[in-house]
Amino acid sequence: MEENILEIRHLTKDYGAFRLEDVSFSLPRGVIMGLIGENGAGKSTTINCILGEVEKTSGEIALFGQDQAAWERENKGRIGVVFDENHFPDLFTPRELGQVMAGVYPRWDGGTYRQFLTRFSLSEDQKIKDFSKGMKVKLAFAVALSHGAELLILDEATSGLDPIVRDEVLDLLRDFVQDEDHAVLVSSHITSDLEKVADYITFLHQGKLVFTLEKDVLVDQYGILHCGAAGFDALDRADLLAWRREEFQYTALVADRFQAEKKYPQALVTPAAIEDVMLFYVKGERT
Repeated sequence: MEENILEIRHLTKDYGAFRLEDVSFSLPRGVIMGLIGENGAGKSTTINCILGEVEKTSGEIALFGQDQAAWERENKGRIGVVFDENHFPDLFTPRELGQVMAGVYPRWDGGTYRQFLTRFSLSEDQKIKDFSKGMKVKLAFAVALSHGAELLILDEATSGLDPIVRDEVLDLLRDFVQDEDHAVLVSSHITSDLEKVADYITFLHQGKLVFTLEKDVLVDQYGILHCGAAGFDALDRADLLAWRREEFQYTALVADRFQAEKKYPQALVTPAAIEDVMLFYVKGERT
């Protein structure tokens, strides 16, 4: 069995006004990867290229060890997708939706689907139009996890959900990859959720790949250096990934906070959250 469930090599999509440029990363089985970046960074474009919803300009995408374009039809059933908006007919009930999905997915499991409906307290006979946003997201997960999917892709699926529902979703993701045969790619602006469940973080900024890193490396080693103007002038710019001038101090992002503490003992160095890293790259200055 292939080690990587998804491989992207030099992916480029040129819309004219926006260009996703030379993006490469791999998603191993048994892994949850968070996809982060500002609005318009290229996250949805990347996902749509993976799903074959838009045609890439150049590059390669392999799913399950096979070329994505050549095997798109065969691979559809092996991917579960949850978006931030409901894509099911509002006049359907979950029972009717399950009957439709049984004709769509060869490996549809009606028993598993009904178990998820029970787990999520979703009535089989209530119209989808009467569901709350959280209930619709739960329904989407029930569908995505009931047809033998090996790869689960989430595009801002938890945005606007209350913390209780989001926590349920995070539990689902952990359970899904438990057997180390499945994988999850989750695009989200809620970086605190990714800190809880992600194994890797892939960061896109202005259509380009900034990095793909292990989440633990990111949150354990990256740091924010705080100092005054005089202290900032003495810093070696090669040690700084990005920096910001604030009202009474400078702050700078460093890749190794322990090394920075030793090299600059007069400065205060604090751990950096994933959101901090993203903000420095998007709003900070760089050489």
